[in-house]
Amino acid sequence: MRPRTWVLLLAAVFAVLQLANVSGRDTPDSKNYLSYALSLGGADTREAAAVTIDHYCAGRAAIAHRAQNVDVVRFHAPDPAPRVLQECREQEWRAVEAGLADGRSAGHTVPFMPERFMRIFEVRPGYPVFLLPFVGLLGATWGLWAAGVVITCAGGVLAFLVLRTLSVPVPLALTGQALFLVLPCGTTAMRPMTEGLLLALTLAALWGCALVLRGRARAGTVLVCASLVALFTVKHSQALFLGLCLAGAGAVVAVRRRRRGLPAGRGVVALTAAGCAGALGTVALARLLDYPSVSESVQDLLTDHFARPDRERPWAEFFQLQGNFWMEWLRRQLWEPLFLAALAAGALGARRRPAFGAFLAAAAGTGLLNQAGHPDIAIWGDRLITLAWLLPVLGVPLLLEPVARRLVVPARERPLEPVH
Repeated sequence: MRPRTWVLLLAAVFAVLQLANVSGRDTPDSKNYLSYALSLGGADTREAAAVTIDHYCAGRAAIAHRAQNVDVVRFHAPDPAPRVLQECREQEWRAVEAGLADGRSAGHTVPFMPERFMRIFEVRPGYPVFLLPFVGLLGATWGLWAAGVVITCAGGVLAFLVLRTLSVPVPLALTGQALFLVLPCGTTAMRPMTEGLLLALTLAALWGCALVLRGRARAGTVLVCASLVALFTVKHSQALFLGLCLAGAGAVVAVRRRRRGLPAGRGVVALTAAGCAGALGTVALARLLDYPSVSESVQDLLTDHFARPDRERPWAEFFQLQGNFWMEWLRRQLWEPLFLAALAAGALGARRRPAFGAFLAAAAGTGLLNQAGHPDIAIWGDRLITLAWLLPVLGVPLLLEPVARRLVVPARERPLEPVH
């Protein structure tokens, strides 16, 4: 079969497997994105609240039903789903009614939480806009599922395209696509949250970096810039992190080449400039639009989403929590070192393409920055750090490349650059 056929086949198999979990993937934040999308589709606040609450609570009820079915003590007890559904609806409607009574009906999101917390989601229109056609055509449950399948499969395809741009053999490029789907990237991207789009757009930026290093500077730079702009609409902190990290990677590559007596290269300079522009533009535009500040994010973390009074010394407490978090994170990683082993393998593979490897490590590093911004141990290894898995997704196929080339050497392929 042709490579494109294998790519589509992998995506189709993944989509079929996801039918096992059509509901129950939601997190509490998913309600905010769904209600935002429904609002964009023309629903008023109460209509959006009704659809969102019914969907969210149905998922909670389904999870409760499945959990009891395998409970060794209570598996023969009455089905808890009707009770969980009713209690969930009552709880969510109490919060919404209280918000509406306070006059909070002007935004796109339903007032499920305090106004300061909901403002964080009001400035993230990118993901709701992406959800809108799926939810409008298929309804909440199947629309969110289909959107998750599309964005996750797109991420896998982008991983394939990045590796093929690097002249990696087709079987290994397909391996990268498969790794994206089966590692926590795929699981997290399937959730109705922003992480799926963050992963796909970050991969699109890496594809742009690969194109630049292959000599297609204009197309690659435009793709990187477009990815940063799109990231700003989805989650502007990710646009800031990626811009900073790409600029840093470009500077490292340029300095390394200068030390070896080589020109930095216009492409590397263009990527560095794009990263700087993305970071500076994000800061300037966020301030111009009066987006929630970093201090507001820290208060959100330390006050349990503004359920408690603001902390008087938030930064001191934040940095103390950082130390505690990373010590516990490392302890758990050493207990089950799969993630660390995957990162090490990815880093070894990235060294086979020194220039691109620097940009890959930079993009993966945004996952660590995301986690550092939210040192909450309850989600330590889940969605916030998921971007770091891009290092093994693309790095492991590069690590296996010498083995593959001993088996099959494509006649028309050449490496991206000499391995220095």
